[in-house]
Amino acid sequence: MSELLLDAAGRRRSPATMPGFHAGRPPRSKGIRYPADPPTVEEIVAVMRTAGDGPHGQRLRALIVVLWRAGLRIHEALALNESDLDRRRGSLLVRRGKGGRRREVGMDEWAWEQLEPWSTARLELPVGPLLCIISGPTRGRPWSPAAARTALRRTAAAAGVRRRFAPHQLRHAHAVETAHEGVPLIVIQRSSATATSASPRSTSTASTTPKSSTPSTPAAPMVPVSPSLR
Repeated sequence: MSELLLDAAGRRRSPATMPGFHAGRPPRSKGIRYPADPPTVEEIVAVMRTAGDGPHGQRLRALIVVLWRAGLRIHEALALNESDLDRRRGSLLVRRGKGGRRREVGMDEWAWEQLEPWSTARLELPVGPLLCIISGPTRGRPWSPAAARTALRRTAAAAGVRRRFAPHQLRHAHAVETAHEGVPLIVIQRSSATATSASPRSTSTASTTPKSSTPSTPAAPMVPVSPSLR
């Protein structure tokens, strides 16, 4: 009889989560290419409405906001601490982005209003990352990327969104909307820490620090929606 596996919370753990279980098996997504098909503003707002006003809904809305309005990657968003937010300057501090680079990004006032309910609820939880586990013995610990992706996918399906709704799709939506607002491509690339053939990566110290004391702030979403998403 195989040994019963338990996680940190005392729940049964699947053998599939153990190292080496998938050794020699190709991933299910091997060979599949996902096009850049960002969701529309209306679809994103519909998902935020469907998330609800409970603690789990507030956390999901906070995740959507930092992915969409700040253009962060999923691991950058989940690594944010409460001290990395500066509403007075409208900025978020990414301490370790892709390639280990540090940068500062801006976020509009509408996004900060959406983030406020979760920021207030977060004060009642143990010290830890901004987007954390809410209940159980592991409350206050980091929220896993897999759990965050699942929450996004299920909420989007409940909202009737008929397209792939993944964290990186929200990052694409941020870039597309910023470009439509007339922001130069080089500014978008620097803000998103995106490396292309036209903008090779630099290993200098200057590339790891914010470009200015006031980060670029995107405009609010162009849909008739109030801070309460009504």
